[in-house]
Amino acid sequence: MTEAKTPTVSWALVSLSLSMLLSSFGTSIANVALPTLTQVFTASFQSVQWVVLAYLLANTTLIVSVGRLGDIMGRRRLLLGGILLFSLASAACALAPSLWSLVAARAIQGLGAAVMMALSLALVAETVPKARTGSAMGLLGTMSAVGTALGPSLGGILITGFGWRSIFLAKVLLGAVALLLAYGCLPAASATRKPGTTRFDIAGTVVLALTLGAYALAMTSGRGNFGSRNIALLCGALAGAGLFLLVESKAASPLIRLSTFRNPALSAGFVMSALVSTVLMATLVVGPFYLSLALGLDAASVGIVMSSGPVVAALTGVPAGRIVDRYGTHRMILIGLAGITLGSLLLFLIPTAFGVAGYVLPIVLITANYALFQAANNTAIMTDVSPDQRGALSGVLNLSRNLGLITGASVMGAVFTLASGAKQIQTAHAEAVAMGMRITFLVAAVLIGVALAIAFASDAPASRRVMRAEK
Repeated sequence: MTEAKTPTVSWALVSLSLSMLLSSFGTSIANVALPTLTQVFTASFQSVQWVVLAYLLANTTLIVSVGRLGDIMGRRRLLLGGILLFSLASAACALAPSLWSLVAARAIQGLGAAVMMALSLALVAETVPKARTGSAMGLLGTMSAVGTALGPSLGGILITGFGWRSIFLAKVLLGAVALLLAYGCLPAASATRKPGTTRFDIAGTVVLALTLGAYALAMTSGRGNFGSRNIALLCGALAGAGLFLLVESKAASPLIRLSTFRNPALSAGFVMSALVSTVLMATLVVGPFYLSLALGLDAASVGIVMSSGPVVAALTGVPAGRIVDRYGTHRMILIGLAGITLGSLLLFLIPTAFGVAGYVLPIVLITANYALFQAANNTAIMTDVSPDQRGALSGVLNLSRNLGLITGASVMGAVFTLASGAKQIQTAHAEAVAMGMRITFLVAAVLIGVALAIAFASDAPASRRVMRAEK
C-alpha cells in the first residue's frame, strides 16, 4: 500500500515545490531588471522601485487572507487559481506598455504568489505522511532558496540575451508547468468543514490588509530616511493592529482565531520566525557593502560571494528536514538558533584581515542553521494544526517571515548606517564599513539570543506537563 502511494506523494511534492520556487523566484528576478527599466520607461529609480514594492506589498498584506480562504473554499482549488493568476499576471507584465501598468500587473502577480506560498505549506499535511513532514518542509525551504539564488543570475542572462520582457515570459512557462503538475498530482479535498467556518471574514481581511500595508510602507519608503511620513504610517499600523484585534474578537468566523495565540508553542514559532528572518535579511543588506567597500571586491566577485548563502541553504534544506524527522522539532530549533547566534558572533569578532574566508564561513554557518531552524519551526507549527485552520496559520507563518524580511531591510540597514558613522555609506572608509558590519551582527546575535530565550520558555509548559504525568 505504501509503495503504491509513494509516486503520488513524490509528484505532489514536486508540484508544491515548484509553486514555492515560483513565488520566491518572482521576488528576486525583478530586482536585476530595475536599472534596465529606468532606461526603458525613462523613469526615476524611486518610481521603478514600485515594480518590486507592489509585489511585496500585495504578497504581505494578503497572505493570511488567502490562506484562510483556502480553508473555506478548498486549498487545492485555490492553489490552482493562484498559479493561474500568477501566470496570467506574468504575461501581463511581459506585455506591459507602461511602467504603471507593469506595477499593477506585479501587484496581481504578488497576490498569486501569496496563494502559492500560503497553500503550498498548508497542503503538505494533506499530501505527506506525518513522519515525513520535516523532510517535506526542508524541500520547500530548499526550493525557496533556489528561487532566491537563481533569480538574479538567470534574470541577468535573460535580460542580456532577450530583453527585460523575457524574465516575465519565463514565469509564464514555469507557471504552466506548475499548473499542470498541481492539477494532475495534488489530491482532491476530503476535509469536512465545521459549522460556522464557511463565512469569510471580510472586515478582518480589510483591516489586516490596511494595517500590514501601512507597516510595510513605513519600513520601506523614504529609502532609509525615517521621516514624519514613516512615523505616521507606523502609528497607523499600530492603531490598525488594535482595531484588528477588536474586530476579530467580535467576528463569528474570524480570519485568525485569537485563541490560537494562547498556545505558547505557536506564538513562539511566529515570533522566532520573524526574528530569524530579520537577521537573515541583514546578511543581504550589509554583505554587498562590506564585500565591496571593506574588502575591495568588484561587482562580479561580490555576486559570487553573496550567492554562497542561498546555495548553502539550498543544499542543506532537505538533509535538515530529515534530521528534524529523526530527532524532533524543538531540539533542532534550539540547535539552529544556537548556530545562527554563533555565526553572527563570528562576524562580529573576525577581523577584516581574514578576508573573504572570514566572511563566507560565518555566512555558511548562519544559512545552514537557518535551513535547520526553518524546517523544524515550520514542521512544529503545521503538524498538529486543526485542519480547518491550516491555510490561515500557514499564512501567518509566511507573514511573520515577510515582516521579518521587511523589518530587517529597514532596521538592520539603519543600524549598519549608524554604526559606520557615515552619512553616505557609499563614500565611507573601509574601517568604518567594517565596524558597521560588526555592530550590525552583534545586534543580530542579541536578536537570536532573544529567540533562544523564547524557544526555551515556550517549551517550559510542555516540560512541566510531562513531569506531572510521570509523577
